[in-house]
Amino acid sequence: MNQEPEIRTENPLGYAPLPTLLRRFAVPSIIAMLVSSLYNIVDQFFIGQGVGYLGNAATNVAYPLTTICLAIALLIGIGSASRFSLSLGEGNPERAAEAVGNAIGMMVLFGLAYAVVIQLFLEPLLTAFGATEDVMPYAVSYTRITGLGMPLLIITNAMSNLARADGSPKYSMACMLVGAVINTILDPICIFLLNWGVAGAAWATVAGQFVSFLMAVRYARHFHRIQLQKRHFRLRPDTCLQTVSLGLSASLNQLAITFVQIVLNNSLTYYGSMSPYGKEIPLAACGIVMKVNAIMLAVIIGINQGSQPIIGFNYGARQFRRVRDIYRLSITYNLAVSVTAFLLFQLFPAQIVGLFGDSGNALYMEFAVKFMRIFLFMACVNGVQMFSSSFFSAIGKPIRGAVLSLTRQVIFLVPLLLLLHKVFVQRRHKAPTSHGGLDEPIPLQVLIGFLDGDDAHVDGFSQGAHGRDGLAGGQLSAHDLGLDLGRDLFVDRFAGVAADDDFQWTSSPCHSVLIEQVHYEHLETSCQEG
Repeated sequence: MNQEPEIRTENPLGYAPLPTLLRRFAVPSIIAMLVSSLYNIVDQFFIGQGVGYLGNAATNVAYPLTTICLAIALLIGIGSASRFSLSLGEGNPERAAEAVGNAIGMMVLFGLAYAVVIQLFLEPLLTAFGATEDVMPYAVSYTRITGLGMPLLIITNAMSNLARADGSPKYSMACMLVGAVINTILDPICIFLLNWGVAGAAWATVAGQFVSFLMAVRYARHFHRIQLQKRHFRLRPDTCLQTVSLGLSASLNQLAITFVQIVLNNSLTYYGSMSPYGKEIPLAACGIVMKVNAIMLAVIIGINQGSQPIIGFNYGARQFRRVRDIYRLSITYNLAVSVTAFLLFQLFPAQIVGLFGDSGNALYMEFAVKFMRIFLFMACVNGVQMFSSSFFSAIGKPIRGAVLSLTRQVIFLVPLLLLLHKVFVQRRHKAPTSHGGLDEPIPLQVLIGFLDGDDAHVDGFSQGAHGRDGLAGGQLSAHDLGLDLGRDLFVDRFAGVAADDDFQWTSSPCHSVLIEQVHYEHLETSCQEG
């Protein structure tokens, strides 16, 4: 009876000012998450400079394996940390120690199993993730090596969550920071000096992960608020299930990101092959945008993870006013981060993309800029949904958290990816030509120009039709489609669509607007005939 009040009064989570607590826990967590994101971003940067966009495309194809790994780490780390904080708040250190011991056992088992799966099924997995023939050799070389470090990554990230819940956010940060520094130092050495290419970036990554792993394992012997015994490492099904249920929300959110990445990779590869961009440019550009977005998400997740021990402890101690107050404070910080990121993505996309190489490739830059602006257009509201889902996990209500996580990426996003092509359709009109009939797609980028007022889409066709240089192979650039032809096509083909039986609806994913092109030879023929 005396133990519970003692724990509540001695632990600063129960009485310290909330802004101070949130800064103390969130700032190291943010740095740790940013550092974790930097592993792939640093690789992307040096590979882009040393190998080119095919190397960047390879890391993009391999990235879902990393996000799955992080999903496993969050499943165990967030779940066990939530159980740990709730148990301490309830005055039950024995249950808290049991949650930690079982979590460590799960880290080892899940990590080893995942590494084996990667090595056995690597090429089929990369194919499923959208690897092309040109990208596959780079992707296999990179992932075969980084797959060895997946168990290390799982243990390090999961233990970081537990160290943070134990009141050691700075140690949690240090684990990730040291590994990232080593990776950053070794990347240029292995890629440029040793001339190992993407394999060099992979070995640098694993080396950094190994050092972080050693630091994380060391903390297992130095918990402040519990004393681990051998009995705590004996896996108990009920404890493991509790851990999984509490970590499910964060894990599902990460898995959803992976699923969306796979859908995007395959769609961009498929539709890119029909465009002047080719298969690899959309794939590489998407990888850059997703990793830049990961920086914003790292800050948001860092705030969420930093607030988790505070929320969990006070909820377990039934100090609900402090729970409400920390919720409001965290939401405010998340909104500030999301809005700032949104402005950067919309105002400076070319500068951001240019940091990762191939800035001299006009087609690559054109696609990457447009993709960043559109794909990240609603980044300003990401923080609210993500924090709310993690909040429910922190207070021991995993089902609500899981539902909220799924709404953001799966329940709404994926169906919209598959269905919004009904809005951004490609209308085909069969018109007689010198070839006896031709199926001509409407230039959607011209239509975009009309809708958003971008003169770059519509002001140059007259020049282009009279000898302006186009793309390789004699194709006109989509941005060379001018006002004259564009307006004619728009009026002629859309005005009587309801009554014209010659129109056909053809499906394409919503984001294919970015890569949809016309059959330029056909347009030239129409122009000449007109």
